[in-house]
Amino acid sequence: MTNIRVVLGDDNVLVREGVRALLDATDGIEVVGVAADSPSLIAAATESAPDVVVTDIKMPPSFRLEGIEAAHQIRARRPGTGVVVLSAHDDEAYALALLGAGESGLAYLLKDRLGEGDELTRAIREVAAGGSAVDPTIAARLSDRGEAPKADREILDLMAQGLGYAEMAERLATTQEAIDRRVT
Repeated sequence: MTNIRVVLGDDNVLVREGVRALLDATDGIEVVGVAADSPSLIAAATESAPDVVVTDIKMPPSFRLEGIEAAHQIRARRPGTGVVVLSAHDDEAYALALLGAGESGLAYLLKDRLGEGDELTRAIREVAAGGSAVDPTIAARLSDRGEAPKADREILDLMAQGLGYAEMAERLATTQEAIDRRVT
């Protein structure tokens, strides 16, 4: 089995090294680069050609949405690269800034849930396989908006329960590919 190659970007050294330690202890995932700001993250992703980039949402130089902007730049250069954005912000507008274009291979997770189980490793594996993931808190908010058709709310409700593509496909008696199309 080949490892999923990951580049990690976070300006907070404690978070960055904690996530690195978590990933280093996970079978099948290899951290091949780290960065403390957006330009370094883009450079590390260009140099290392990772399968997945895990990035903070806000980083130097301006602490706005550099992580999301870097994710879009990295994917423009290497479309197959999965991206997991980690955020302290439980505002669905940030998630929509990442996911709003309807692309797959993207995930949005809240940092405060990283210590709970295998959320991060599951998201990394999901985006490496071309799927997507949304933190259950954000999925619940999106589901509660009432704007989505019933089928979309059904998927968001399952995401809000923390289910991955395989579990959602089983619940809905369909394939993971069908789930991915619906998420996208």
